[in-house]
Amino acid sequence: MLVGDWMSTDVATVTEDASMIKAGRIMRDKKIRRLPVVDKDGRLIGIVSERDLKAASPSTATSLDMYEMTYLLSELKVKTIMTKNPVAIRSTDTVERAALIMRDRKFGSLPVLDAAGKVAGIITDTDIFRLFVSITGIDQGGIQIGLRLDTSEGSLKPILDALRRFEARIVSILSSYGRLTPDQREVAVRIQGLPETRERELRAVLEGTGHLVYWTRD
Repeated sequence: MLVGDWMSTDVATVTEDASMIKAGRIMRDKKIRRLPVVDKDGRLIGIVSERDLKAASPSTATSLDMYEMTYLLSELKVKTIMTKNPVAIRSTDTVERAALIMRDRKFGSLPVLDAAGKVAGIITDTDIFRLFVSITGIDQGGIQIGLRLDTSEGSLKPILDALRRFEARIVSILSSYGRLTPDQREVAVRIQGLPETRERELRAVLEGTGHLVYWTRD
């Protein structure tokens, strides 16, 4: 799953000479919290955030009147408050890598660059949620089966054999690591297409393996 397939291409940008007022207006109108700053060729040179704007704005306790504040904000340029050389990702990188960076750096979004270093889009936490919903298949409903398996080769095969025997249609299979011991993993299998009697029979078989953790219908 590549970033280029899930990013938003309708990305707002500003140049470094844009005023703070303009940057704030764009973020307000677009309902975004981070705004890429580009040069005249569209290459990423910085990023300005909602937090940067708030930190640079005059305090409410200032002695400046409204006109003086407006003038000050119009004169303050993005280049004076932006973060230079911001973290970005390539459109050919995986969404998983983007998610890892966003989690570790506590970012809500990342600018996406093409091969020339130009801003081609932006990927946000909402895009990643959209991908998560897509790969889990939850929008198709069905039953999710939670299993606890070891990480040895072929540990999933008996489960898949049972699903095939009962002619269950597999919608998705997801594995996760880190919450158990190093030699264990959690596997979530989403299935459809079984009548109620066959569901009960399959559940009994999986319970007999000792690997079944939960069985739930969405």
